Amino acid sequence: MAAEETLEQTLSQEQNADPNSTVFLEDEVDFATLYENSVSGFKEFQIVKGTVVDIKKDFVIVDIGFKSEGQIDVHEFMGSNDELKVAIGDEIEVFLEAVEDSDGIVVLSKEKAEKLRIWEQVGRVFEEGGTVEGVIASRIKGGLSVDIGIKAFLPGSQVDLRPVRNLDKLIGERFEFKILKFNQKRGNIVLSRRALLEVDREERRKKTLAILNEGVLIKGFVKNITDYGVFIDLGGVDGLLHITDMTWGRIVHPSEMFNIGDEVEVMVLKFDRQEEKVSLGLKQKFPNPWDAVEQKYPVGSRINGRIVSLTDYGAFVELEEGVEGLIHVSEMSWTRKVRHPSKLFTINQTVEAMVKDLDVERKRISLSIKDAEPNPWETIHLRYPVGSVVTGKVRNITDFGIFVGLEEGIDGLVHISDLSWSQRQRKPSAFAKKGDDIDVKILHIDPAKERLSLGIKQLSDDPWKDLEDKVHINDEVSGRVVNVTEFGVFVEVTDGVEGLVHISELDDNLPKDNLEQFYPVGSEIKAKVIKIDVDERRLALSLSRGGDVGVDVGSGGESLKGVLAGAEEVVAAVEKVAAERLAKAKAQAEAKEEDAK
Repeated sequence: MAAEETLEQTLSQEQNADPNSTVFLEDEVDFATLYENSVSGFKEFQIVKGTVVDIKKDFVIVDIGFKSEGQIDVHEFMGSNDELKVAIGDEIEVFLEAVEDSDGIVVLSKEKAEKLRIWEQVGRVFEEGGTVEGVIASRIKGGLSVDIGIKAFLPGSQVDLRPVRNLDKLIGERFEFKILKFNQKRGNIVLSRRALLEVDREERRKKTLAILNEGVLIKGFVKNITDYGVFIDLGGVDGLLHITDMTWGRIVHPSEMFNIGDEVEVMVLKFDRQEEKVSLGLKQKFPNPWDAVEQKYPVGSRINGRIVSLTDYGAFVELEEGVEGLIHVSEMSWTRKVRHPSKLFTINQTVEAMVKDLDVERKRISLSIKDAEPNPWETIHLRYPVGSVVTGKVRNITDFGIFVGLEEGIDGLVHISDLSWSQRQRKPSAFAKKGDDIDVKILHIDPAKERLSLGIKQLSDDPWKDLEDKVHINDEVSGRVVNVTEFGVFVEVTDGVEGLVHISELDDNLPKDNLEQFYPVGSEIKAKVIKIDVDERRLALSLSRGGDVGVDVGSGGESLKGVLAGAEEVVAAVEKVAAERLAKAKAQAEAKEEDAK
């Protein structure tokens, strides 16, 4: 419209110049030529200025002084909150994409005009060696995409002074960049953040080197963490804080104390100016806690500490940061034989102990839990006097006896010989099972050896005690066969009392090589008492049918007495061997008892 009005004005002026002249458009004026001349100043793919003349639902109409208005998609004017950021009458710059499309419409773009201006600005910055700001938009192959108004490429090697393992964490961050490459035709812009950091690092490095000296305190940031220490950026100069110089206390890995980016004040321990190597220390800022150990933890004092380590031989206890003591396994319990400290303690458990020994020079403190508690064996006679009857729980059963627990860590042994009054030994497992509650009698206490002897048979009276009042020589008694041996038959005449019918006192007519056939175990028989010895616990019986045994029968009695004497000698020999074996078994039992504890 504006172009047509311009053409009409031109023609009117020419007519007014000579009122007597007549204009013949067909012959003298080429309207097409005039029309083309009016729009010849507009070229595609350039930025022009225009005025918003109308706003439709889908388009914004802009007059750029051409023969017709152009239109721009309304979305190019929408803000982040979907609000329209343009009004009628606004003057704007637009990009002329096409003078006429297939429909004869002028095609314009506001966004392309803005981007073209940005390309021009970035080009000037590149030529002048300046910097641009941008936001990391996304991760792409080889690096990152950066929004500086237009898309630019930041190679992974140019992100930081050191390789960045996780580039994704930088998305959304705003940084300043130097332009390494610029090619508008190819749409290629390459940025570098590292180049700026190197310049900044060099400036800070000069300032840091000027103040670095051994013994000074300096602040820095944790740059990297390794198994052996952390590297700290002191300002253009990196220093190593070794794990041994981090704390006076115990530390397994530097990550327990530091994170990447932490600010920390450290002391310069050593500085090689030529090599620019810096050794740093953190614990040196504080006094050595061992300097005051002798005053704070004298021998005999009680302490409370935290278990920090468990080994096969003991537990290490932290008294304070940098000061640890050892509780040896032998100092952990009065009553328990500790196989491994983990059976009693856990890491970080708080315990009370007594300082047993102190060696400041070697930085060693010996601790004892036993010394901090009363020895239960020293007062055991008060809780369990000899002769008293108590109830305990069967903790273990062995071939030589039964271990009975009376309280935590206090076990006593019922030896096999104290299970029953019977001289015939039976297996301990026949009397109780593990976990059973049983009554026992306290027989003997040895606090020095930490031994406690118990008895079960002592809970009842000794059946041999008044045997002579109940049984007499030549009495006929009934009993049950309990054992058959090569030299005779054992008969239980009452609970706990067994008598021996020697082979010489059996029926002479019976074969002696298979006695069990005639006297099976469990069978009931009657026999005559021929000898009683309560002190030796011997009861001799006879099943012989050759007359009254034990009665003087004249000249034949001498022969019979000889036979009896021989039988008694055999029984005595057997019982002697049995006694020796019992004594040996008790000695072995005591040794096994010590191991069992």
